[in-house]
Amino acid sequence: MRDEIRALVEALTPGDELEARHRATTLAWLAGTADIFRRVKPRTPSPHLVAYFLLRDETDGAVLLVDHRKAGMWLPSGGHVEPGEHPAQTVRREMVEELGVPAVFAPALGERPAFLTVTGTVGPPAERHTDVSLWYVLTGSRDQKLIPDPAEFRAVRWWTPAEVAEARPGTVEPHLGRMLAKLSGG
Repeated sequence: MRDEIRALVEALTPGDELEARHRATTLAWLAGTADIFRRVKPRTPSPHLVAYFLLRDETDGAVLLVDHRKAGMWLPSGGHVEPGEHPAQTVRREMVEELGVPAVFAPALGERPAFLTVTGTVGPPAERHTDVSLWYVLTGSRDQKLIPDPAEFRAVRWWTPAEVAEARPGTVEPHLGRMLAKLSGG
């Protein structure tokens, strides 16, 4: 599976210098570790692999974000990649677990990630770790019926790209604006 993940990362075209650095860091990590999956919650080993997904409404580019209880900020949905699991399968599993509907991958990208980040988590010091996150894009709609997981999320809501850009720092996932810029070609 590690070779498949490396191939996904190698196929990504970085959208900016930071993503290029994250890509290089990830490739070095993949070459130097035998284990890329979280084995013990919340942080062992660190780093470990995560799959984010943006449920995106093509009519205006709005994305669904979740007010994540543990992170204390608005994030895309997603989760830790289970041992031996392909990240696209993680997206399928997490979409049903977190939002109660099946995943529909955006046709332009299919089951390939669109973005990559390497990020230190927030929270109590004993739980902090590094997530290597592959970001996928799913097709959705504002009028889509969702069943959010109340144990994980305080709320869910659609955000336009302008609302994401105007959000106070620390209230939304720090790389989200860059991901949206990459999707829009900017």
